[in-house]
Amino acid sequence: MAQGSQSAPAPVPLIDLVAQYQTIENEIQDAVQSVFANQSFVLGDLVTEFEQDIAKYCDNRHAIGCASGTDALILALMALDIGPGDEVITSPFTFFATASSIHRVGATPVFVDIEPDGFNLDPTKVEAAITKRTKAIMPVHLFGQTAEMDPLWRLAVEHKLAIVEDAAQAIGAAYRGRRTGVLGTVACFSFFPTKNLGGAGDGGMVTTDDADLAKRLRSLRVHGDVGRYEHIEVGLNSRLDALQAAVLQVKLRHLDDWSDSRRANAERYEKLFAQYGLTDIATLPPTLPDRTHVYNQYVLRVPGDGRRDALLSSLREQEIGAAIYYPKALHQQTCFASLGYQLGDFPEAEKACREVLALPIFAELTNEQQDRVVEGIANACGRLGSNTIRRAA
Repeated sequence: MAQGSQSAPAPVPLIDLVAQYQTIENEIQDAVQSVFANQSFVLGDLVTEFEQDIAKYCDNRHAIGCASGTDALILALMALDIGPGDEVITSPFTFFATASSIHRVGATPVFVDIEPDGFNLDPTKVEAAITKRTKAIMPVHLFGQTAEMDPLWRLAVEHKLAIVEDAAQAIGAAYRGRRTGVLGTVACFSFFPTKNLGGAGDGGMVTTDDADLAKRLRSLRVHGDVGRYEHIEVGLNSRLDALQAAVLQVKLRHLDDWSDSRRANAERYEKLFAQYGLTDIATLPPTLPDRTHVYNQYVLRVPGDGRRDALLSSLREQEIGAAIYYPKALHQQTCFASLGYQLGDFPEAEKACREVLALPIFAELTNEQQDRVVEGIANACGRLGSNTIRRAA
């Protein structure tokens, strides 16, 4: 290195699973080795213990492990007897599995636009979408913050509908003091590695207070078997591996501390944006009334034609992690063209797709890394023709 030269700053990842693993490596290794020692890899006592831990964490009576968050949604719909001819109301601004699970059981996803602040289903628009074919409402607790549940509960009771929580990104999030998992008829979680509670691969969980639903879910996840190769219906092969349960059981003990760290990082972002005097580039994510946010993602809104994409390009050039969740709404996806939706049908969802940008928020994010993220945004502002970021009201 030439005298007087300075090394380039280290890249900042969008998420750093290695940093998390290093804090719990010994616990994970001990848990995994115990599974290899007893050679029980599929379901079994360890999975049952983890299911009980999740049920206690969510304040549920029943938790049923399965192979993925997508399977959790499919199994929940199957257990509710939702299928061909039925409709399920949900959001067009979410991960693909939300709508694909509805399609997979033969039902029709009916999209309703989102509210702009929390990116979740707009409850004021749901009632107009209810028909005689509607069997359920599937709110998505997107990015770690719950949907506005009270009006959805009232609609569900009035129209005798089930509520299926898509809580894939929101384990530990709360609405009026109650955690996701007990905010509907049934709730579905994902343990994909990048989730706040992430496994060493795929995994999922369904929670419910309904004993009959729980019994059916346990059968459906093993091909509809009720014991001794007696199959009363055709189910799935969707079981949670013991190795995943071992890893997740360790991580669950740390989950609340990690959520606290994510919230602290969000608060520090607000202070840094103010400190740098950045006021007109983006809107920061608010915590809405009656919610406890767990920040699976920290998502800005960057208004203005092309400005979000220019900011993303600049951050990538500076080796600062950022990503777009989600660049295309589900009603615009080719595979759902037969539903007949058109561009402009859901303006808030479509606007979000043009404006959203996720920044690093993982629990192990250092102050130095966070400083670099905001400095990178400030640096990019010159290219965007502005030098400010506005905090959400």
